[in-house]
Amino acid sequence: MSVHAAAESAPDGTPAAVSAAAACAASATAPGASAAAACAASATAPGAAAAGACAAGASGLTVAVVGLGYWGPNLVRNLYELPQVAAVWGCDLRQERREAIRRRFPATALTSSCEHVLADPAIDALIIATPISTHHDLAAAALRAGKHVFIEKPLAASSEEAAALIELATHAKLVLMPGHTFLYSPPVTLIRSFIESGDLGEVYFISSSRVNLGLHQQDVSVAWDLGPHDFSILRYWLDETPASVSALARSCILPTVPDVAFVDLEYASGAVAHAELSWLAPSKLRRTTIVGSRKMIVYDDTATEPVRIFDSGAALRDPTSFGEFRMTYRTGDILCPHVDAVEPLACELDDFCSAIIEGSMPRSSAQLGLEVIRTIEAVDASLARRGARVDIGQVSLSA
Repeated sequence: MSVHAAAESAPDGTPAAVSAAAACAASATAPGASAAAACAASATAPGAAAAGACAAGASGLTVAVVGLGYWGPNLVRNLYELPQVAAVWGCDLRQERREAIRRRFPATALTSSCEHVLADPAIDALIIATPISTHHDLAAAALRAGKHVFIEKPLAASSEEAAALIELATHAKLVLMPGHTFLYSPPVTLIRSFIESGDLGEVYFISSSRVNLGLHQQDVSVAWDLGPHDFSILRYWLDETPASVSALARSCILPTVPDVAFVDLEYASGAVAHAELSWLAPSKLRRTTIVGSRKMIVYDDTATEPVRIFDSGAALRDPTSFGEFRMTYRTGDILCPHVDAVEPLACELDDFCSAIIEGSMPRSSAQLGLEVIRTIEAVDASLARRGARVDIGQVSLSA
């Protein structure tokens, strides 16, 4: 499938192709104010340096957003707040969406030809916000053209495609980054710090609910649409990929597209997790419970106090006589720590730009993106086996 043909295949009307014709370059002026300084701290790269830092000019990076549908305008808006970005391009097949961007961000260069974007040497990076089925072809073409690539989750439509993109990026010494935005959410990073510090003790289990009424997708299941959020958060918190997965799902509205799924994950550390995913619920719920041997946490992404820490737990006391069984329960204080009010998307894009300029490894790395996809493929494999437990290590890259 050609890059331009991929753009025309968007099933939900979200365009997939873009272009940045050189003739439009004069209309792209430098963005304005910088992103909040808090992003610098919350998006600090934790790992080894990525290959090939970009020697950006004094004026900064030129970034093209590919696809201006539901999420594209948010990407454009945040790029204009980053000090590392000098020029922003908005690219989409639909004229009405390009015009909407022109009205909101008149300095944006707009075009509809993906081939022009790839051929323009002034463009340093592409941000791909298109249907999953187009991710591989668009990203591969961009990497071959020498562009750094950011792809809205998931990284690709299969682990085989994701591995191929990683190989291309590594060979070309370019940044490849999946958009797992929740890894930059202040509540999520705060909870990770509590887990790392040992305050929670051993993590026994994690249970999450991510449900809403809509939006149904025609080309992917709820596990591919919502699952990447929870699977990436679990990977970030526990610092490990699940060893096995089992799942149950049902297609309630569209006959062949599961819109509700219940996923159980087991980890080598002993932790277990459960994720409830649904497009068919009466109200929006983004709630996660983390239970440790010392403390417990409730994370509610829709609450005014998103993180609540419970000094509660249970323990088995040493028996004083043969056969004695005594449990003790502890219900202590509830702490609601301060959570910084920082937009996660701003921090995520700041991390992407820093990876390009400084050669650092982004928090949402391509390898993490591959592990998330392998987890989703294990979910699909379990569903195909009527809910059987599936060892992720046995899920092939072509699953």
